[in-house]
Amino acid sequence: MPWRKTEPMEERMKFMAMYLAEEWSVAELCREFGISRKTGYKWIDRYDAEGLEGLKGRSRLARRHPNAVAVEIEEAIVQVRQAHPRWGPKKLLPLLYRQSPRVKWPAVSTVSDILTRHGLIIPHRRRRKTPPYEQPFAGYDRPNAVWSIDLKGWFVTGDGQRCDPLTITDNYSRFLLRCQVVRPATYETIQPVCEAAFREYGLPEAIRTDNGPPFATTTVGGLSRLSVGWIKLGILPERIAPGKPQQNGRHERMHRTLKEETASPPHATWRRQQAAFDHFRDEYNHLRPHEALDQQTPASHYQPSGRPHPLLVPEMIYPDEMPVRWVKAQGDISWKGHHIYLSETLAGELIGLRQVADDNWDIYFGPIHLAQLDTCHYRLIHVKPHPARRKQHQNKK
Repeated sequence: MPWRKTEPMEERMKFMAMYLAEEWSVAELCREFGISRKTGYKWIDRYDAEGLEGLKGRSRLARRHPNAVAVEIEEAIVQVRQAHPRWGPKKLLPLLYRQSPRVKWPAVSTVSDILTRHGLIIPHRRRRKTPPYEQPFAGYDRPNAVWSIDLKGWFVTGDGQRCDPLTITDNYSRFLLRCQVVRPATYETIQPVCEAAFREYGLPEAIRTDNGPPFATTTVGGLSRLSVGWIKLGILPERIAPGKPQQNGRHERMHRTLKEETASPPHATWRRQQAAFDHFRDEYNHLRPHEALDQQTPASHYQPSGRPHPLLVPEMIYPDEMPVRWVKAQGDISWKGHHIYLSETLAGELIGLRQVADDNWDIYFGPIHLAQLDTCHYRLIHVKPHPARRKQHQNKK
């Protein structure tokens, strides 16, 4: 008669009652209850030592686990997570290794289990993601090859003031060069921030922006006052396609982290918000590991540019075979007695022309092809922007 699985305690008590009656041998009892003699003697020994308590079931789990995480290590993981509540296990572990390199820290999955057990991680539902478009620009193979600049979406601080954060990053190292509140977000407030970054870190080869003001305009060539100044410094402006923020995905992902860490919720005043931005920038560059950098920090991959900001901004020069014209204050040039309007953004700048047919001339500002001039009808033929060739022109040193 095998024991019923639903009431093992009752069967054990019956077994002991019949045993204590001394009418059955142990072998006969074990056959009656369908158990081995080893099991029968086990329950007899437990009953003799503990009484009825000894007949209760016991856990089969090992009392000691050779791979169990020590209490002090678990407490250290929890403390670091509390200090950085938005960091996941993949970012916490490199920090722990740097702080205590001799400690044998557990795997990422174990850290995740520890944080979940302490209520520090709430599982999120996975969402289907649309695969990104491939980058239409050159890759980032070194620091300062491409910087990205953008205005993170504005929000209101606790005192009701509008806050527009301007951010600049190096796309190769993810180094956050600037995170600055600009009030208001115009050329007059953004240009000094850019110049300060140029003077501190040197000049990049290109700067990537979106198509909105003050980085771009709807005039010929799409140039703004900012991009005109960059071109004169030998910096190539790059603009992502309209409605394609994924073409600047690295910068957009940083903005998401910036919002989570500093503006959820916003601070009481814009000055306190700026202090939060400064703290975030220092932590983001020097402390926070980045998965795309093999869990190293952006600062460990960044170095300033070898092209310093010049004392005087040079004017553009063009090859000898290209005639040049000054753009007047009204934004037009004179060509064989005719006034051709370009853009007031280029007022005071020198542009060059290259003949491509009997009645057609390409108009350039530095390496940027602005438009084509039809000298038969004296009108501009707008062209789609295309990647400029850096070696086509050069600036005065």
